[in-house]
Amino acid sequence: MRHQGTADIPATHNPRGRVRDYIAIARLDHMTKHVFILPGILLAHVLRHPAVQTVPITILIGLLSAVAIASANYVINEWLDREFDAFHPLKSSRTAVHRNLSPAIVYTEYMLLVVLGLGLAMQLGALFAFTAAAFVLSGLIYNVAPIRTKDRVYLDVLSESINNPIRLMLGWTMVDPTTMPPSSLLFAYWMGGGFLMAAKRLAEYRDITADGGADLLPRYRRSFSRYNAEYLAVSCLLYAMLSAFFLAVFLIKYRQEYIFALPFIAILFASYFWLAMLHGSVASRPERLFRSRRLMLASLSVAVALTVLTFIDMPFLNDLSAPSYVHVQP
Repeated sequence: MRHQGTADIPATHNPRGRVRDYIAIARLDHMTKHVFILPGILLAHVLRHPAVQTVPITILIGLLSAVAIASANYVINEWLDREFDAFHPLKSSRTAVHRNLSPAIVYTEYMLLVVLGLGLAMQLGALFAFTAAAFVLSGLIYNVAPIRTKDRVYLDVLSESINNPIRLMLGWTMVDPTTMPPSSLLFAYWMGGGFLMAAKRLAEYRDITADGGADLLPRYRRSFSRYNAEYLAVSCLLYAMLSAFFLAVFLIKYRQEYIFALPFIAILFASYFWLAMLHGSVASRPERLFRSRRLMLASLSVAVALTVLTFIDMPFLNDLSAPSYVHVQP
């Protein structure tokens, strides 16, 4: 259902944008998503054992760069999506839908945030700067026509979730600016992000159709014209299995002890999928996931398991991973 007829109100009838409105479209409250940078920082320390201790100012500059670029992506996202967001029950309340913002100011804000983010990134070396540039490019590919992958079925999920391995790279290169993370870890992160984004769309689909707004879904996002609950649920399963596969490759190759963390990771995936199946779920609003006690407990269990297994060596795992057969007398 259309909420308060926002899609029918001409932009000229909206109040003029104020300074705080331009700050709002940068969505600084979404900084919680940068938690995906932390594993990159920690794993680089554990696996690379950097000779030079990472100074806090390096991590601070890196985080500020990531926040600035993410905010730039949010600015362009909210501006270009304002007509589509008017058909969404929650996003119809966004600033760009209800305020008459100046295009010149919006694009200037976007450019300033990009320049700030890339300027800070260049202080941390070439690899971090290239990764930051990829972060900017991903936002343009996802949001800007004629490519605008967010309108293309399945490609919308894969292109949005590419930000996960990008964030991992940002964290890793803050600690070790001379190497890249293992490809198995990058793919695990990418497919894990695909699972999260597909589950988010599943939660949106279920909520909006349950409230009688199925006809508005394609008007909010064109990819929904080819999605249904079954396709989205199956894609969640596929992304979760692929993520687990690449994660198992990484764990066995780089630290076999971490394999015992897989059951906790599986519980984390299951907890998130359970959230996506609830009406009014926070899965459709990832910035609020910290409000789910069950999900936070599952995340904490994964963090504790990985921390403990970092300091426990299990040499017998080398024997268990070698090929062996049970011989039976004929």
